[in-house]
Amino acid sequence: MHPKALLDACSELVREVLRFEHPADAVVSRYFREHRALGPRERATLAETAYAVVRRKLLFEHLAGSGSGPRERRLAILGFSGDRDFLKSALSEQEKAWLDQCDAVDPATLSERHRHNLPEWLVAPLKEQLGDDFWPLVESLDASAPLDVRVNTLADKREDVREELRLAGIAAKPTPYSPWGLRLEGKPALTKFDAFSRGAIEVQDEGSQLLALLTDARRGQMVVDFCAGAGGKTLALGAAMRNTGRLYAFDVSAHRLENLKPRLARSKLSNVHPAAIAHERDERIKRLAGKIDRVIVDAPCSGLGTLRRNPDLKWRQSAQSVVELAAKQGAILASAARLLKPGGRIVYATCSLLRAENEEVAQAFSAASPGFRRLQVQELLESARVDDAAKLCAEGGQDLRLWPQRHATDGFYAAAWEKVQS
Repeated sequence: MHPKALLDACSELVREVLRFEHPADAVVSRYFREHRALGPRERATLAETAYAVVRRKLLFEHLAGSGSGPRERRLAILGFSGDRDFLKSALSEQEKAWLDQCDAVDPATLSERHRHNLPEWLVAPLKEQLGDDFWPLVESLDASAPLDVRVNTLADKREDVREELRLAGIAAKPTPYSPWGLRLEGKPALTKFDAFSRGAIEVQDEGSQLLALLTDARRGQMVVDFCAGAGGKTLALGAAMRNTGRLYAFDVSAHRLENLKPRLARSKLSNVHPAAIAHERDERIKRLAGKIDRVIVDAPCSGLGTLRRNPDLKWRQSAQSVVELAAKQGAILASAARLLKPGGRIVYATCSLLRAENEEVAQAFSAASPGFRRLQVQELLESARVDDAAKLCAEGGQDLRLWPQRHATDGFYAAAWEKVQS
């Protein structure tokens, strides 16, 4: 594609993404469906440019003020992902001079808001939690997330799959904590490889794998993935159960559960039972009350732990939406807990960075639920043979707390309880 045409396309996509009417990944996917003639290189440039603008929106808007022309074009120039000479061949002399001035700006002279590129409502709670580690978090959020896969241990061994990928030209190394994971080099198109098509691997962040390990689903048990979504943890739990017992995958979105079907077919699991529910008090839930061995509640949340992948979330969430989410999370956790039989375990998890959705929800549940005993997550991870479990935990080993800058995973939180024997 000619440089000017590609920059025009980038400008168009940036304009659509910055409306924040829909998730950025959905906007990008729709744009590609509407422009099927785009090649893989053009698609990569377009997507990476749009995400760069969203990540550094405050800084780029600040710099764009000194330029000329349509706002979305200036932002696309600043965020352009590709060769600088290629970009400049699409620019006027005035635009080239302006871009050189922007490139020469010393980051040390910028204000804090133009360095962290976060909404103000989010900055204070993160600084309170992290102290000096706030700026390393900011730096980590400006980078792209690695590509992790989980090996389906029902049929394959991690080292065997790693060697298979190496022979196919994909470099991979074991994830540092999860015994199921491989971290791949680059972003290969996995769907082209036999390891993917036969179900030997599934894309899943290492942090998400650790949540499944923490749940400790076992052979022959009755297990519920309460907010299953597209089923990444469901599949991990089913493999851990060795395809025995009964595993329910519940979600209020039938559409999300539809995305589980092809993954389930590849996994060769037959113990998974997906079911759409109306809400957390659905009749299907009531019928299973007191019968379940393990429940995982990966609750709907702000998603702020996934900002490396979904940078638009920081602009699409607000302090008020977090308050509303925390109330919903507490209600979901309380309903899910009714499923457990005595001696059963429930894991509450989010991919949020905020205490309001994490520790505060867990503390409220503990205070309101005397029939449940809080478990030490560090001990549970060590029992699951997770290396360096202490590095993954906070509150004296009580909670799982994963941070991108510390663990190279998405941001995750988890707490666990056991229902006291009656």
